[in-house]
Amino acid sequence: MQAALGFSTIGLFLLLTMTRRVSVLVALVLLPVLAALVGGFAGDLGAMVLTGLTTVAPTGIMIAFAVLYFTLMVDAGLFDPLIRRILRAARNDPARIAVGTAVLTMCVALDGDGASTFLITTSALLPVYKRLGVSPLVLSGTVCLGAGVMNMVPWGGPTVRAMAALELESAEVFTPVLPAMGCGAAWVLLASYWIGRRERRRPAGTAPTGDRAERLNPAGEPAGRPGPLAGDGPGSPLVPATTRPPLPLTVFNALLTVALLAGLVMEIMPLPVLFAVAFALALLVNHPSWEAQQALLEKHAKSVVLVITMIFAAGVFTGVLTETKMISEMAGSLVSVVPDVLGGHLPALVAVTGMPLSLAFTPDAYYFGVLPVLAHTASGFGTDQAEVARAAILGQMTTGFPLSPLTASTFILIGMSGVQLGEHQRFIFRWAFGTTLVMTAAALLTGAISL
Repeated sequence: MQAALGFSTIGLFLLLTMTRRVSVLVALVLLPVLAALVGGFAGDLGAMVLTGLTTVAPTGIMIAFAVLYFTLMVDAGLFDPLIRRILRAARNDPARIAVGTAVLTMCVALDGDGASTFLITTSALLPVYKRLGVSPLVLSGTVCLGAGVMNMVPWGGPTVRAMAALELESAEVFTPVLPAMGCGAAWVLLASYWIGRRERRRPAGTAPTGDRAERLNPAGEPAGRPGPLAGDGPGSPLVPATTRPPLPLTVFNALLTVALLAGLVMEIMPLPVLFAVAFALALLVNHPSWEAQQALLEKHAKSVVLVITMIFAAGVFTGVLTETKMISEMAGSLVSVVPDVLGGHLPALVAVTGMPLSLAFTPDAYYFGVLPVLAHTASGFGTDQAEVARAAILGQMTTGFPLSPLTASTFILIGMSGVQLGEHQRFIFRWAFGTTLVMTAAALLTGAISL
């Protein structure tokens, strides 16, 4: 009953959001509430929702201050030198900019944190996409691909969970899939180039749905846009030369940002604390007066509200599904339907299905609920449990996490890029699934997993 209710809830959520029947926020809140009522959990509904909200609260707080921090730095022109270099390298070519986006994302994603990766890359690159008139779906899609393959690093969430759940070492899980990961990174660059070439064929002067930017005119400026738009949110156009901040202020912003990123990597304090303190310092130094500080907060309030409301709505969704045991029941039912004839092929099966299952299972539910059962089943057929762990990290919440409605960082990516979840999923799903298939083939060829 609970498993069927859980699968129905997730299936209905994907159907409604991908067909644009309702907004993602409405679906995230009302569908789990309806499922809880149907399942007879009305008396515990309040506590379940509060549990989910409490779980995502630190992420929501961090994102609120992080969005404000990076939008302040974009407005201050901190990323302008990087943007100009990328513009020069791109030569108005969407294919080049897409490949550059993938490379930058994979470099930034080395810290293993999807939220900070999305915040940094989208803040730095959205102005470039606006200047070139490239669809923001290309930005969210290529960032998704780059972050997905890099989420396999041993300090990333999925690999850590796989090692913890099966009591394995990094040398047993991650090291054997390094060649497959390299093939996945190569596929990401190739896929990004193909995506950019397709965007290149879009007629000049036109804008896709939801994209306010146009292609550059022959003079090198955005056609039909006289200058920066007030309140344009994250990724505002480049600061004009007459309003560029003084050099000492730029140096301060750069040093503060480097210190913030170092603090994130070293985990010297909780992420919400780091971003709150960094934003307060940046706001005080860049906008000393009360009026200027209020103006900046009002300018970017919309961006903050859009992102954090999605995160808290996702907390309602995962809180209800987790506390009602729907997810755990779904895990058990999923394992029970695996026929014995496929038992010896479980590693390959786990690898191929892991990415799509990211849309249905949270990382904890899959790695601590589903994976141990699958590994135990595989061991009964003479398969090493480490193979199942390797297979899982080839897609489950690695290539799949930037598309999953069950991870808060997904809403950071789409919120900062300005795209809808359904559009993002339709645009990049097959490319992300392609990353899993390429890595699975490489893992089979190198012996990391067996067929």
